[in-house]
Amino acid sequence: MGITPERILAGRWIAGPRIEDAMLVASELNKAGIKAMVNYLGEELRDEESIEDAVKTYISLVKRARKNNARISIAVKPTQIGMSIGMEEAKRNYLRILEAAGTAGIFTWLDMENYMYVDNTINLYLWNRRKAMAGICLQAYLKRSVGDLKRITKAEGTVRLVKGAYREGEEISYRKRSEINRNYRKMMRYLFDNSQRFMIATHDKEMISTAVRMNKRSRKDLSFAMLKGINNRYAKKLSSEGMKVEIYLPFGERWIDYAYRRLREASNISLLIRHIFDE
Repeated sequence: MGITPERILAGRWIAGPRIEDAMLVASELNKAGIKAMVNYLGEELRDEESIEDAVKTYISLVKRARKNNARISIAVKPTQIGMSIGMEEAKRNYLRILEAAGTAGIFTWLDMENYMYVDNTINLYLWNRRKAMAGICLQAYLKRSVGDLKRITKAEGTVRLVKGAYREGEEISYRKRSEINRNYRKMMRYLFDNSQRFMIATHDKEMISTAVRMNKRSRKDLSFAMLKGINNRYAKKLSSEGMKVEIYLPFGERWIDYAYRRLREASNISLLIRHIFDE
């Protein structure tokens, strides 16, 4: 395959193809006081062999992290553990990962994918929430997310708040950056008012500064997350100031869908280009 923008930029976003690559980058982040949120790339998996590979890879990953004393969490996509086949398949495999991660003392994030999976993803998370160290991602660009946030917060769930990386129709999603930011702030305020533990996942320095300021009054268990390769100098600065910070760290061979999605986000492209020169 020739050199493409996706392949060039994927090198900044992705640790590499193997668990060993993820562990190496995680170790480097840990030295800077930053936790790695490790994701094994793959989504919309529909064959049993690929799904089983994904599950076994997460189980191997948490065992390796425990052996190496690596500070990581994991981020699992529902459609890589069976949701594309059915809810029972997803439950069975999610439970296997939760049990392995819990034994290793590692927190599991359930990622959010496109709109058609939102209900099942939330139901999957809430199905076993009280028995595991687990959280769920919510996307501020979806108009329904405030209601979802209230439901999850009422169930004492842990939320990672992102702006969103998928494309949806205007009837179900906000398309303007100003609208997404307005909803993100609304959801962030709700978290400060109604949740004890949550994560603000954004590269928006103004949003992060607002969260830091609010937390001086609220004293919540607050953490921040950013993508590998974007604004990581700022992530290190936050960590040096005593903030809890995690870097989303994908690895694996299935990098192309992830790279395309990131390239479609104009805000990430501008941030990435700027930080290539900054860093």
